[in-house]
Formats: sequence, C-alpha cells, structure tokens
Amino acid sequence: MKAPPRPADLRCREKGEDWTPAKQRIGTEGHMARVGFLGLGKMGSGMAARLVAAGHEVTVWNRDAAKCAVLAEAGAQVADTPAGAARGAEFVLSMVADDAASTRVWTDADGALPVMEAGAVACECSTISHGQVARLAAAASARGIGYIDCPVNGPPTGAAAGTLVLLVGADPVLLDRARPVLEPLAASILHFGAVGSGTGFKLLNNLLGAVHVAAIAEVAHLAGKLELDPETLIAAVESGPCASPHTVRMIRAMAHGKLSDQTGLAIGLREKDARYCLAMARENGTGMSVGETAYSWYADALGSVAAEDDSAMLRVVTARNGHAPAVPEGG
Repeated sequence: MKAPPRPADLRCREKGEDWTPAKQRIGTEGHMARVGFLGLGKMGSGMAARLVAAGHEVTVWNRDAAKCAVLAEAGAQVADTPAGAARGAEFVLSMVADDAASTRVWTDADGALPVMEAGAVACECSTISHGQVARLAAAASARGIGYIDCPVNGPPTGAAAGTLVLLVGADPVLLDRARPVLEPLAASILHFGAVGSGTGFKLLNNLLGAVHVAAIAEVAHLAGKLELDPETLIAAVESGPCASPHTVRMIRAMAHGKLSDQTGLAIGLREKDARYCLAMARENGTGMSVGETAYSWYADALGSVAAEDDSAMLRVVTARNGHAPAVPEGG
C-alpha cells in the first residue's frame, strides 16, 4: 500500500513520481500553465528547457537574444522584452545575476511586473539581496500579484536535469498553487517560511561555501609547501569529517593546482553573494568575522579571476602566500 503523502510544505518530490495531482491543482485536467521565463544563462537555460519539456506554454526572454534559439527550437516562444514574456502569463520566473539585473527584468518600464495581471505569480529564482526581495514583494503585492522567493541550490547540470533544490519563502497556499510549475525543476522543494526566508538561507549557504573554498585554498597552498602527496591529501580529506560534495570537488582540483573539471559558481558571483550576506548580517545587528575574512579573498580576486570557477581561489591565495587581504570598506 502506498504511504500517505507528506504535508505540502515538507514534501520532497522524488524523480519518477506521477505529476497528475499537481496538474489538477492548476486547473482542469490536462491544463498546463502559461509561463514567462526571464534569463537564459547557465542556470536559466536548463530550467526553461525543463518547463518546455514538461508541457508548459513557455515564453522566454534573454538580454542576448541568440541564447533563445535552442529554446525556440524546443517549442518556446521568444519575446523581445521581459514585458513581452510576462504578458498574459500565469507564472513568471526569473534567473538573473544580481539586484541590478533583477530590477531591470521586473520593474523597469518594459519589465514584467507592470504588465502582469492581478492573480498572476512572480517567482524570483535569482540569488539577490534580502532588501531586493522585500522591494520586489512589495511591488508585486501593490499590483495584486503573488510573490515567491525561490533561489536554488545546484549546478547547471542539475538545472538541465531537473534535480535542483528550491529554497522557498512564500505563503504555503501560493506555493502549493505553483508546484506544478516548480516541480519539473527540482528534486526537492524546501519551504523555509515567509517571503525572504528562502533568500535568507541561500545567502547564508553561499557565504558558508565561500568560507569553505577560502579555507581549502589555504590548506592546499600550505600542503604544497609541505610537499604532501596530492592523491594522499585528497583521500584523507574525502574520508575525513569535513568531507562534503563541495569540499571534495575543491580539494580534488586544488591539490593538483588546477581548476575543477566541473564548472561551479564563478568567483564574481560568489563575491556578490557573500557581500549580500554580510549586508544582511549588518542589517540584523550580527557580526560575521569569519565570513568577512573569506569575503576579503573574493573581493581581492575580482581583479584577476572573477569569471573563473571557485577553485581558482588557490591562485589568489598563492599569489599572496596565504596572507589574507584587508576587508574592503563596508564589506
């Protein structure tokens, strides 16, 4: 006998489950949603493709229109502006780089929110600042539009495979309504609470990643000076108490003084996320001294390896011989 389902805000969707109950919640049987998708970078392109494959009526927009071609061939419509992608959509999702890009696609004159109808749902999947979430949620609410705070965990390969983890802050009723659109993107949906809580965790998580990477770079740098065998170092870390998928990926690359074979978060994006997290801490009257030190490495790296994978942090640490740069004014 099949076990009863878990409560909606705790349920984790396992691959291969039947989607029919979720489809029925969106309307009549067989109805799929009209979805606008804004931003087709490494993450957004895979996510939008998942929605097309699931059968939703998807209209995409990207700053560089050439990146829309693959989605168009798969069946998506292409819009010239964010407003064009959002007009008439029941759900609009965004996956862009930062606050400035988020403002551009949502609230500029040709942005999504000004043309979305009351009752539609705006879902921001980008990693943006806590303050930006509050501004977008207020702008959406003023127009009678639902807002879901939904950053994600996972690499571009996970976006393409539909195995992301969605970190959600939203009204639970609104989240349940959006599940038919969100479920094709994810292996699990973690509902943290109200709007802002998803981004709050995402920023904390990415600062934790920054701390891990900076520490691993320092360890790899000193291990090289001690002439520790790289393969033995890797085996020891992988079998030790600090092992995690991220730690293992970093040490496998850094122990040999090279970039990771698996593309991860770019140095410039990690710097942005850490900066947003430290600002959130200050707004809440909390110090994060370890995070500040890790952030100093990322800020220093912007001039040399901003576009590289996290594992390029070893180059920055090596250039400074392990001596951390001063923390930039204001974080």
